[in-house]
Amino acid sequence: MLRIGIVGLAQVGKTTLFHILTRAHGTALASGKPEAHVGVVRVPDARLDRLAEMYKPKKVVHASVEYVDTPGSVIDLARTGSQAAALREVNALAHVVRAFENPLVPAPGGSVNPRRDIENVEIELILSDLSVIEKRLERLEKDIKKQKNPALDKEYRALEISKQALENQTPLREAPLAQDDERAIRGFTFLSLKPLLYVLNLSEKDAARADAADEFAREAGLRQRPRTAVTAISGQVEAELAELGDAEAAEFLASYGLKESAIARLIRASYQLLGLISFFTVGEDECRAWTLRSGSTALDAAGEIHSDIQRGFIRAEVVKYEDLIAAGSLAEARTRALLRLEGKEYKVEDGEVVHFRHSG
Repeated sequence: MLRIGIVGLAQVGKTTLFHILTRAHGTALASGKPEAHVGVVRVPDARLDRLAEMYKPKKVVHASVEYVDTPGSVIDLARTGSQAAALREVNALAHVVRAFENPLVPAPGGSVNPRRDIENVEIELILSDLSVIEKRLERLEKDIKKQKNPALDKEYRALEISKQALENQTPLREAPLAQDDERAIRGFTFLSLKPLLYVLNLSEKDAARADAADEFAREAGLRQRPRTAVTAISGQVEAELAELGDAEAAEFLASYGLKESAIARLIRASYQLLGLISFFTVGEDECRAWTLRSGSTALDAAGEIHSDIQRGFIRAEVVKYEDLIAAGSLAEARTRALLRLEGKEYKVEDGEVVHFRHSG
């Protein structure tokens, strides 16, 4: 399951976002650790809902995302090794950035300044990683003197490149690391190497601009950086929205000129940042959405469902979502020659409906 850590400074709306996500589409779970809460959030997908209307299955299974809410300021977390462990386990970080004024809630640094706050948090992630690297390099130097080992040499080289980047205040996601270098340091799960989604928390008066997050980010002086993306929410508006039923929620969103909820916007931005797509399996027993890395093959997709299906893979029957809806059934899609037979190396595309033929 995709895991995303919610981070930021104090008083920026991190926990508000976590409660919005879990109250509307998921379940908040205690993590067993006082420093973090975990919530499993159902990924809203109108395509899956439409397929369920067509098939009326016994069960509908949405894809899920696990969000980890870290308490207080990420600066404190980054400086505390044991607490930073919760963040090291996630696939990406969602950095909630305050872009709203509220005299009752003091802003970090004494004023609302998204650019400054982003830079401050980035520096803390860099310092946290630098501390880990310096300790590891000390140990490696001793080990390399004792024995000849190409793997240790490779790791040392990758860590030296990383250290130099961090000392220049460059996060590892922007460092000049070759694929081999990244592989050599993958086990460290460095915080500044993780893809980063900036989540601008807007005031109610700016809520209508949430769909134009890139424009808002430019005005705030934020520049586009590698392996980062930006989206926007209005915590105040979304907290009200989470209390409403579907019909009321749609009306409420429309009153602010918004097309979708923050949850849909946040998850879509996360998928794009991480290069993820969805494909579907359908039938009378179950309609289900599956998450897959973009560029993955039909054989990879089969493995997402079950290793037995992957092992016994024969062919994949593939139809585009739009074609299946237009045809009304798989049988009719086959009659209209909209259903294709594909082999192991076929690259699955977002929104395709796939049925796997397999042996055993």
